[in-house]
Amino acid sequence: MTSPSPHSNSPSASRFPVVVVGAGPAGLTVGNILRAAGVDCLVLETESRSFIEQRPRAGVIEEWAVRGLEQRGLAGRLVERAERHSECEFRFDGHGYRFAYTELTGRHHWIYPQPALVTDLVREYADARGGEIRFGVRDVRLHDLDSDRPAVSYTDPDSGERRLVRCDFVAGCDGARGASRAALPQRTPTTRHDYGVGWLALLAEAPPSADRVLFGMHPQGFAGHMPRSPEMTRYYLQCGPGEGPDDWPEERVWAELQQRLRAADRPPLAEGRLLQKRVLDMHNYVVEPMVFGRLFLAGDAAHLVAPIAAKGMNLALNDAFLLGDGLVDQLTRGDSTGLDGYSAACLRRVWDYQEFSQWLSEIYHGTSCGDPYRAGTTLARLRRLFTSPVAAAAFAEQYLGTAAGF
Repeated sequence: MTSPSPHSNSPSASRFPVVVVGAGPAGLTVGNILRAAGVDCLVLETESRSFIEQRPRAGVIEEWAVRGLEQRGLAGRLVERAERHSECEFRFDGHGYRFAYTELTGRHHWIYPQPALVTDLVREYADARGGEIRFGVRDVRLHDLDSDRPAVSYTDPDSGERRLVRCDFVAGCDGARGASRAALPQRTPTTRHDYGVGWLALLAEAPPSADRVLFGMHPQGFAGHMPRSPEMTRYYLQCGPGEGPDDWPEERVWAELQQRLRAADRPPLAEGRLLQKRVLDMHNYVVEPMVFGRLFLAGDAAHLVAPIAAKGMNLALNDAFLLGDGLVDQLTRGDSTGLDGYSAACLRRVWDYQEFSQWLSEIYHGTSCGDPYRAGTTLARLRRLFTSPVAAAAFAEQYLGTAAGF
């Protein structure tokens, strides 16, 4: 929980209008928005710069999010280097079924690994816009959040000294296990949904086996294929409760991927060395409201959507756009409208994406649940996507995040 601050007259104390805790996509986007408006801020990150620029994470960015980055001068390298995807493919009953969502909507997905986006945002914030950032800080603590004089303290990694930073607002963008969540009162409402399955997340040094995302629905479990670059592919494998990476040697991994993503009318997967194996406990959560006093949560600090629908980075960017713009309005014009409505505005999209993730989970996992009735209804839903234009349009809208009214 939030704690009283150290003595405010400490010689190591300083002041910034905003302290951003966490240098992921949300925190760095907020920092860049503030710097572009001439608002000083300090970004604090517990990891090193090289670590956050290489940390494997998401890679699917929705078109509206790219446009939001473009409007803020943050998408130059992304637009030049990212791949555009116009369709995905469902594989079930031994066949592949293309779903051409761009033909339905005129919209597409951008494939750009999160480490590349983070690298771009760090360069823009620290190198181009001269923003203040501290890497490798330790023992970050938030203080006096329910007052008009909040503060953040941390241990300097070089000197070992405690530093205190006074501010007007704190942007908590440091994930579920960071200092921002730890500072919330215990009574803060947090809702959680567990899917009851695990996914083995894999990064393979292998070229994509298709120029699109593949979803494999198989009686032995779900499998996913997500292109990341011409040389790298992200894969997912549904695994049993309690299984860990050591239960999945490379030979077993590739045998299961080949079987679960097999289609009679498609070539086998291109195999390669596995660079990463980790098991994800598939669950969602939402902190509501996303504000406590002068602390505004964004990204995984406020909500998590399992990678079922590739929504996490998009929600983080949406939070950052709303929070950055709201902070600028408050600090430069005294207009509190954006900050007052921040939580409600974010949660509209958050809950929509939560619902879609839950719906899509049934599609992914229904055929392997062991219940013939659920398996049959799952296959009926899948077939409907390719026989009903109305069902196809509804899926495309949710998959691309293009619904009006967010």
